[in-house]
Amino acid sequence: MATLSPATSPKVVKRKGSVRRPRLYPPDSIELHNAGLNSIRNFLKCHSCYDAFPVSFRLIVLDTKLNVMKALQCLLLNGVVSAPLWNSSISKFAGMLTVLDIIHLIQYYYHTASYDVAAADVEHFRLESLREIEKELGVAQPPLLREHPMSSLYDAGKLLIQTHARRLPLLDNDSETGHEVIVSVLTQYRLLKFISINCTKDIQQLNQCLRKLKIGTYVASPPGEPKEGPNPYYPLATASLDTAVFDVVHMFSERAISAVPIIDEEGIVVNLYETVDVITLVRLGAYQSLDIKIRDALTQRSPDFPGVVVCTASDSLGTLFQLVKKRRVHRLVVVEGEEEERQGGKKGRLLGMITLSDVLRYLIGNVDIPEVQEGEEESKS
Repeated sequence: MATLSPATSPKVVKRKGSVRRPRLYPPDSIELHNAGLNSIRNFLKCHSCYDAFPVSFRLIVLDTKLNVMKALQCLLLNGVVSAPLWNSSISKFAGMLTVLDIIHLIQYYYHTASYDVAAADVEHFRLESLREIEKELGVAQPPLLREHPMSSLYDAGKLLIQTHARRLPLLDNDSETGHEVIVSVLTQYRLLKFISINCTKDIQQLNQCLRKLKIGTYVASPPGEPKEGPNPYYPLATASLDTAVFDVVHMFSERAISAVPIIDEEGIVVNLYETVDVITLVRLGAYQSLDIKIRDALTQRSPDFPGVVVCTASDSLGTLFQLVKKRRVHRLVVVEGEEEERQGGKKGRLLGMITLSDVLRYLIGNVDIPEVQEGEEESKS
């Protein structure tokens, strides 16, 4: 009986299974952008707040019985601008202390007391009394929001948007005592940084420009048109180097904002004044310094100030995320660029402001982009 050698054995041909090819979009198409956005949304739904915790972090919790000045020193010495509050009398979470609370307090004392009275009183003023100050000023009180560490990042983002908050306390319950336990705080920056690190491919697809996506607040007058009225950069709050610090403090409190662009006579952005800059004056005991001009106050700014981050309205959302990945960004000042200059504008002139709230609202809020399920995507390929 003859046998076949291996060299001459007939080859068995295996059929390749069907492979779903990825859909190809033009590099600047809205379809590519929407696909990246939907992918990021699905990513947020599949990951919890706990996943976004850094490997190592510290949590500062302040007792509501603590006086304001000691609390403020604690924040500044540890390089943070907010902290959860704890009511030790009833062992319960009591909200958040933020820089805006201190701004409200400054405004209250500036209107109701002399410098000597304010300086003496603020040394003994307790954190638990801050809510009464907000009632006196008629400003909105911060919501007593919280979330569980295992809640999805998508749900946490929705809660941040609905409450207009910049940070979300994460609470659990002690299994033995049943008491609340403050685990951590999820900030808008931490959430967006988590996306920028883990969704690199999707971010590269976010090719649409910021203004087209309606991310941010922009001046009402188009580039090239004369800017008239008491605030030609409406609805943005602005100041000059000759504006008094307290006038800016009033903007912070009244508008619940944390930064005001400083512009020259032509509207060119020359600097940015932030709530943290005011806190630096207060920490130095310079309560009476709120009448000084911005140009003088800037000389007392912390050397750690990272500088003013600017962009143009034609920059893409993907570019913004790449910036968040590289450095600690909390807001961007939008200035007129070459595109606006061709329309009669002036390069470097104030055009808008973009906050992390604006970016998060676009990612998670009511955006007119249909959600595409995985099965639908396969059937259309």
